[in-house]
Amino acid sequence: MAIKTILCIEDDRFIGEMYVRSLERAGYTVTWMVDGNDGLVAARNQSYDLIILDLMLPEQRGDQILDALRNGETDLVPNSKILIMTNFEQDDQSKSQLLPRIDGYLIKADNHASETVGGDRAARRLAQEHGFQNKSLQY
Repeated sequence: MAIKTILCIEDDRFIGEMYVRSLERAGYTVTWMVDGNDGLVAARNQSYDLIILDLMLPEQRGDQILDALRNGETDLVPNSKILIMTNFEQDDQSKSQLLPRIDGYLIKADNHASETVGGDRAARRLAQEHGFQNKSLQY
């Protein structure tokens, strides 16, 4: 799957602006939502290749959005990869409940900003770490 369109659901304006600026510079089409309700509506109404989802969001938390989009019975975004990006380490039980429904999980604090949002380098890294098949991301 070639990654071309990205939905970023991130309430931190500084981080969100960095993601959008860097990913757009790398050639991706990025839609950015700053709260959970708007993010869920966007994910339901348009198809995205990748959804970058923060867990701690206003209105609806990221895990609630994930429950609405992908649960044991329904997958409303079957053609989308979902990447959780959070500042909070989850306990093992919480993380184990998320992992079967997502395609990647990164702790923001574990990644230097230039690596996380360094444009094409960040996109390549995400693709390599999470098995996204996108020839345009390879060196």
